[in-house]
Order: sequence, then structure tokens, then C-alpha cells
Amino acid sequence: MKKILFSTLVLLLTVVTAVQAQVNFSVQYKRVNATTVDIVFHGKADAGWHIYSTNIGEGGPTPATFGVDRIKGARLKGSLKPGPGAKTMQDPIFEMPVTFFKHQATFTQRVELTEKEYELKGYLKFGACNDENCLPPTSVDCKLQGTDGPAAQAAAPAAQPEAPAAPEASDAQPEAPAAADTAATAALPVVAVDSAAAKTLWTPVIDELRSFGGDTGDVAGKAWWYIFFLGFVGGLVALFTPCVWPIIPMTVSFFLKRAGDRAKGIRDAITYGVSIIVIYVALGLIITTLFGANALNDLSTNAIFNILFFLMLVVFAASFFGGFEITLPSKWGDAVDNKAEKTTGLLSIFLMAFTLSLVSFSCTGPIIGFLLVEVSTSGGSALAPTIGMLGFAVALALPFTLFALFPTWLKSAPKSGGWLNMVKVVLGFLELAFALKFLSVADLAYGWHLLDRETFLALWIVLFALLGVYLLGGIKFPHDDEDEHHTSVPRFFLALASLSFAVYMVPGLWGAPVKAVSAFAPPISTQDFNLDPVKIEAKFRDYEAGMAYAQSVGKPVVVDFTGHGCVNCRKMELAVWHDAKVRDLLMKDYVLISLYVDEKAPLPEPIEVQEGGQTTTLRTVGDKWSYLQRSKFGANAQPFYVLIDNQGKPLNHSYSYDEDVDKFVKFLKTGLDNYQK
Repeated sequence: MKKILFSTLVLLLTVVTAVQAQVNFSVQYKRVNATTVDIVFHGKADAGWHIYSTNIGEGGPTPATFGVDRIKGARLKGSLKPGPGAKTMQDPIFEMPVTFFKHQATFTQRVELTEKEYELKGYLKFGACNDENCLPPTSVDCKLQGTDGPAAQAAAPAAQPEAPAAPEASDAQPEAPAAADTAATAALPVVAVDSAAAKTLWTPVIDELRSFGGDTGDVAGKAWWYIFFLGFVGGLVALFTPCVWPIIPMTVSFFLKRAGDRAKGIRDAITYGVSIIVIYVALGLIITTLFGANALNDLSTNAIFNILFFLMLVVFAASFFGGFEITLPSKWGDAVDNKAEKTTGLLSIFLMAFTLSLVSFSCTGPIIGFLLVEVSTSGGSALAPTIGMLGFAVALALPFTLFALFPTWLKSAPKSGGWLNMVKVVLGFLELAFALKFLSVADLAYGWHLLDRETFLALWIVLFALLGVYLLGGIKFPHDDEDEHHTSVPRFFLALASLSFAVYMVPGLWGAPVKAVSAFAPPISTQDFNLDPVKIEAKFRDYEAGMAYAQSVGKPVVVDFTGHGCVNCRKMELAVWHDAKVRDLLMKDYVLISLYVDEKAPLPEPIEVQEGGQTTTLRTVGDKWSYLQRSKFGANAQPFYVLIDNQGKPLNHSYSYDEDVDKFVKFLKTGLDNYQK
């Protein structure tokens, strides 16, 4: 059972950190005859990796498939054909036969040309794994275009056509609101969107925006201190667990006795602490290397990854409750420990620190897993995992160094006991609560409506009420002390706080703002039963439609770049937007347009744009709004508020996360004054 659980956890964690660079594809176009073209995808996989073929049964890994974004003057002739070299074997994980390629793979999609002018934009979607990791489903774009179809007077020679140039960004904007957004504007006057005007609305205004000074919207650097603090708190929590706390006095005493003098013992202990920091920061660097800021933003709202995070935290919580132990294979720790005994100098100290990391994994693993997931998907920077792990490592290494410097403190330190298991159980409740947040993000991004606000709050109320009951001794878990018949004073106050928090959330079931949980709960707009008459919601979730309406009524615009999974966006909406002064300005003097950069609804037709010297295909509504924020305003973080006139020109500097109501009011009034001028 332990091996199965460990394998499951490793699979969940490694899926998150899979390296997409292990498999690369190139595209070639081969003219078969005057009316037929083959699109050939050549894939190369690093050693140990394999690419799945087309004929994969239901319930198996991701098969190779060919998808079409746009096709005109041509049609697909047959299905995607795999090349030679495929192997079939029984897969022990999926418990079914699978067909795959090693080292190299070839897939061919035949296209029949039906008109003189033809165009096809499509993509190959494939899956790949090695013995430990699997890549998420990955797409390879292709584009075929020409004027030498069957109606041409002369057939083109058999040659590979060059990939056509991508259209300019200003030519790539749709002339009507996306289909997924029409519901948000149905109750408002319908105003036609002129295509030329739409192009003007997308014209970059980065320099004009910066000329106002103020907030640039880049909140990544501002959040680094918070990420470090979050990691530091995680490290402190990890200290007070049964796997780490008892090791502190034993390890410090070992170092002090090992040296002939106290000075050398202190140096060794400090080196030990530095080694712990190096080990955990290295883990953060690995995550940083594997992912960039854009990839992390995609992960933050990807349904598959958020569900994996949800399941991972549920498993961690079950472990903390005492259902089972998450342990690394004992031979790993024994091997490192034996190596540490046989070596001397700095290497032996480093190996001992590595042994600590392995031995304490059953307690630190869930905390590290949650920390990496949280900062990776909400940190706003690719350096977030490294900064978070630095904070974690500093907190974990601190007591070893301090107790080595002041060994008499060890006598006054609390001894191991049942209170350590209580810490684990409390962490289990918290992991369950945060697991619901990740499930909620996937639910919001894909519009499943399985976990609307009242459902989310009901589950949190029950969880924190049960936590309070546990702290008062009303619930016992497998590793709890059965002989304990009294409630300590600290446990009483913790129970009081937990039960009070549960009661505090109850009015939220009827629409109360419950600002303390606004960062985690779904937006109030998802709640079916709401007695609160105050509703601050954008009338438009489509940029062009909202701008056209603003032109028709002669009002300036607040463009709100937000996201379903954006924690700080929810905080701003409840803490700032619901203020009477802000509410009146937003709803009476401005046209409010909220653009969700993680909206997964597909566009009526994919859009190709040039960005950074490369062609980018926008397939979802969120892709479109994210590109608008980057290309027009030069920002990529949310929340991001920008004030513009109804021609798309900025009226003030941009504004990001800051819960100062007066500052936000001044921001809105300054924009209104500039518009009236």
C-alpha cells in the first residue's frame, strides 16, 4: 500500500514538473501531386522518452491526433498516419496495450486541394512519457497556404512551400465579440463594431501609459517578499512536526561533540544549516528552470493540473490524519547516511543535511508540495519557486544554527510529545481547505459550476468547525494520544479561533461579503441565493463590444484584466470595489469591462499574431485578452486596471493590487478629470 501511495505522489509531482523540452517536433510539407499535399511531423525524443502513436484505446495516454483551426479550399484526406518504427507493449500503469515511438516519430496528414486558393491552419496534438514523467498534451502548429490548387493553369513543382508570414497584430483582431461573451452583453444596447475602429482600439499605448508614471502593473517584484515570507512560514511549520523537531537536539549535540573545540562545532553546525538551504533552494531552482512565467500562468488555470493539485493535497491531508505514511524508500536514506559516514569535511556535512531531507520527507513533503504549487501558480514570476524555497530553507535551518551557537537553549526547548501530532492533524485540515481552492479554480475556468460560492463556503464551514471540535478533544485520529483527558490552554484558544471563523463564514451563504475568505472563495457572482442588493459586476466581458458601448454613451472606460484563479483580484473586488465611493464611480461614471485572461471558452476562429518575432495562435477567449494586455499595455500580471477614453487612449497610469480605497478613488477621479479635459 505504501509503495502504491508513494508512486502516486511521485506521479502527481513529476507531472507538474515535466520538462517539455525533452520532445521536439519539426514540420515539413511535401507536394505529392497537383492536388495532394502531405503535412509531415518529425519528432525527436531524448533518451528514455517515448511518443505515443495514434491507435491508443480509451482510458489510455494521450494519442497523436490532428486538429484543424481553419480550412478553406482544401479537405483532409484520411486520418493522421503514423510512420514506421512503432512498438506495442502492455503498459503496467494504464493496464492496456499502447503503441509508441522511441527516439524518433513520424506522423503524416494528407490534404487534398479542392480550389485554386487554399489555406489550412492546424496542429498535431501528442503525448509523451518516460519511466517517471509525462508531458501534458502538447500541440505543434502547422500552416499550409497557396494559390496553386487544381484550378491553376500549371501545377506547382513538387517542393516544400514556405510557411506564410503571420499577419500583423493589428490585422488579427476579430470584428465581433467572441461567442462566449455575448451573454454578458445581451441586456445592453447592441452597437456594431467597425473593423477599422477595432484595429485602432488594439493599437499599443505602452509609451503613453508609462508617461503618466505611477504603477506599471508589474507586481512580480513586489510579491517576492510575500513569497519569501510564505516559504519562511512553511519552514517554521515544518519544524514543529514529529519528523523534524526531535532531530534538532540530536543533530546539534552530534556536531558539538564531534569537534575538539566548541568553535569548530559551531562552524560545522552553521555549515550544516547552509547545506540545508542549498538543498531546498536547488529544488526551487529546478522548478524555475523548467517553467517560465507564462507557463506558470497557464498551469494556474489548467483544469488537469488544478485537479492533480487538488488530489495531491487530499492525499497529503489523509497522510497527516494518520491514514498512512508518505515515506521515501528506506534504502535511499541508508545509502546517503552510509556515504556521509565514509566521507569527511564539507561533503560529509552536506550529505548529512541531505539525509535529514530524506528522513523528514513524510512531514516536509506535503508542506513543500503545497508551497511549490501555491507560489508556482500565483507568484507572478518564474523565480517564485526559488524565492519560496529559500524562505522555507532559512526557517528550517535556523534552529540548528541557533542551538549550536547557544547550546544551553536546548534545555529549555519543548520536548517531543503528542502536541507534534496535533500540529500534523491541524495541517491536514488546512491542506483539505486549500485543496478546495484548486478545484474551484478549475471549476471557474471551465464553467462546470460544481463548486459555486455557497458550496465552497459550506465545505469550509464544516472543515473549520470539525477542526475546532478536534482541538477540543471531540475527534480522535489514529496517532492521537488516547490517554489525554484535558484540553490545554493553547488548544482551547486555537479551537475558539477555528469555531469563530466557521461561524463568521455562515452569513456568506446568504451573500455577505466575508472579506476574510475573498481570496480563496469563488466570486459572489457564482452564488445563486444572494440577499445582498449591492452587486459590482462588469456589464461587459468583451473588449470591442464594451468600447463600442462606451462610444455610444460618451463615457470613459475601466479595463479590468482579471482571472478566475486570481486571488488578489477577488480581494480588490470585495475590499475596494464594494466601497460606496468606488462603486458609484465604477457604475455611474465609467463603463467597466472585465477581461478574464484564463477564460477557456474557444474563440469562434483561431487568431494568429506576431509576438516577439514568433507566430502565436490565440485559440481561447483568455488567450485573446492576455495578448491584448501584453501588446497594448505592456503588462502580464493581474489584477491590472487601466483607464482609457472610448478611443483606446490612456487617461492615467495603470493600477494593480493595492487595497487602499482612497488611492483607488483618486486613481479613478484623475482619469475622469483627464477625460473631461
